[in-house]
Amino acid sequence: MRVGIVGAGWAGLAAAVTASQAGHSVTLFEMAPQVGGRARQALGPLAQGLTFDNGQHLLIGAYSETQRLMKLVGVNLDDALWRTPLHLVDAAGQGLKLPPGHPALSFMRGVWAHSHWRMGERISLLKHAALWRWHGFHCAELVTVGELAHALPERVRLELIEPLCVAALNTPAHEASGRVFLRVLRDALLNGPGSADLLFPRQSLSALWPQPAVAWLQSRGAQIHLQRRVRDLSAGAGHWLIDNEPFEQVILACTPNEAGRLCQDIAPAWAQQAQALRFEPIATVYARSPGTRLPTAMVRMDSDEHERPAQFVLDHGHWGGSEGFLAFVVSGAASWAQRGHEALEEATLKQATQALSPVLKAPIQILQTLVDKRATFRCTANLPRPARQIAAGLQAAGDYVDGPYPATLEGAMQSGVRAAKGLAPLP
Repeated sequence: MRVGIVGAGWAGLAAAVTASQAGHSVTLFEMAPQVGGRARQALGPLAQGLTFDNGQHLLIGAYSETQRLMKLVGVNLDDALWRTPLHLVDAAGQGLKLPPGHPALSFMRGVWAHSHWRMGERISLLKHAALWRWHGFHCAELVTVGELAHALPERVRLELIEPLCVAALNTPAHEASGRVFLRVLRDALLNGPGSADLLFPRQSLSALWPQPAVAWLQSRGAQIHLQRRVRDLSAGAGHWLIDNEPFEQVILACTPNEAGRLCQDIAPAWAQQAQALRFEPIATVYARSPGTRLPTAMVRMDSDEHERPAQFVLDHGHWGGSEGFLAFVVSGAASWAQRGHEALEEATLKQATQALSPVLKAPIQILQTLVDKRATFRCTANLPRPARQIAAGLQAAGDYVDGPYPATLEGAMQSGVRAAKGLAPLP
């Protein structure tokens, strides 16, 4: 079949590769000048010639579909990704450290060895984890992460649950979906050895998946149109028309707003639901401190809404990047985005100078700040997400489409694969 895919982000490329592998003729339409969507290399170098991505996107070992598709298009995972056990530590190296091995057992061992927490705090966390597992890592739709963890000691919530929640769901714990959070925990802890490991890209996000996927698709005859915003989608006799070009199947892998625009007359209820989603910004403050090396590749930072924006800082030197090249990540950044870049950089610099003082070898220099105002949908409890199927021969793909994951790379890839596998001739 002739398949038209609108959007060449990670979901659109996953759909295109899967459809092409099944023997379909694929045409991709992308409104931006490059593929990759919200996870790609940013255009232009930073100061001092450093290249950078449009945000920090990490993978975990449980992202099986992402890794499978990367291998399919020829990516060598050992060369492309730097793997390390999950450590959530501060600048002094104190915190939760999972040893190698099966993640469920590693989690128990890591919690038990966490001497910074009191005995009662460690026992409470292990009891909660055992209870979540007993219930199949499942809870009611209305339950928030805050409610799920309300009986945990405050220090455990502040140092583990809330940072994990905002990192995975980009939504504050008091609003975030407990069900989705538990699904992420389940896959990280129960998918076998290495599933909780952190995977850091050794190269740009564009080189990690989008560019190899494009090369693979073009070698199989796929058509890819960049800087081409689709103006109109309409139904024909036994086919769909994308700007009057006929396709037997269409997958909308663009943003929910764009998909809603194109479906406004085709499926008004679906379009309204897609365009009703609320979004949360993520800010990344890139900086440099020559000679500085953090104790781990990712360091947890104490944060709040008033003075300390960043929840994590990533040290690129650990996985082969420039020494002292740091990225401060501010998830759930709505209030900071409103205050502007200058206020965000000033607060981050003050926070970082204090928090990282034990390991700083030189003053921190802010290089550039990126704020993605629509980074992810707000993954709140009991959120109705748009369905994959819009109409006969018309599907949606994207990390916002109804599925088990929050707005993550794995969620996008799984959604693209599901849409491509759902292709069927029109009646």
